[in-house]
Amino acid sequence: MNQEKRRQIFERLRAANPTPTTELNYRTPFELLIAVILSAQSTDRGVNKATAKLFRVANTPQAMLELGEEGLRQYIRTIGLYNTKAKNIIRTCAILVEKYGGEVPAERRALESLPGVGRKTANVILNTAFGHPTMAVDTHIFRVANRTGLARGRTVLEVEKKLLRWIPKEFLQDAHHWLILHGRYTCTARKPRCGSCVIEDLCEYKEKNPGPVDQARD
Repeated sequence: MNQEKRRQIFERLRAANPTPTTELNYRTPFELLIAVILSAQSTDRGVNKATAKLFRVANTPQAMLELGEEGLRQYIRTIGLYNTKAKNIIRTCAILVEKYGGEVPAERRALESLPGVGRKTANVILNTAFGHPTMAVDTHIFRVANRTGLARGRTVLEVEKKLLRWIPKEFLQDAHHWLILHGRYTCTARKPRCGSCVIEDLCEYKEKNPGPVDQARD
């Protein structure tokens, strides 16, 4: 795929959704950090349902520590791997209080040192909370990048590096959200909604599904 085609893809995605953002509900970098940790192998809808109650009683590292691991579990029992996530969140909150004055650091190495925070989570925080032009490659972005030809790669890191290199800079800040939403609602895993896709003619996927234009409403 050439750069002109990549530019056209993001121009269309921007025209369709000028101000994309995460579907996780949050008000502060800390709330976003907790929501993203909870979202691993869980749906955003499920996380939002849990955090709506959790953040009313604990939305700072200190408050979360005071809630305790067992107290936290009561709010996140509906979320997958909640025991491990509760343990990681409490350990993370202790580090934030002791080392960072209760603030979420805006630096990759510091973020990745927190329990339960890997490269993808760090990229989400850096991009969404602090405005860094990072690319958090999840399963949706990995699929879309490879399927469309935007940036083919065998590993998440390979795809991330290619996207950062090849996406025109003017689109890089929001590209993470455009690609996730495109993968979640249009370029789906089992049956992509090609008939409803705004970039269908630019996509290099060889097995396009010529469904009806309105099939996204199914």
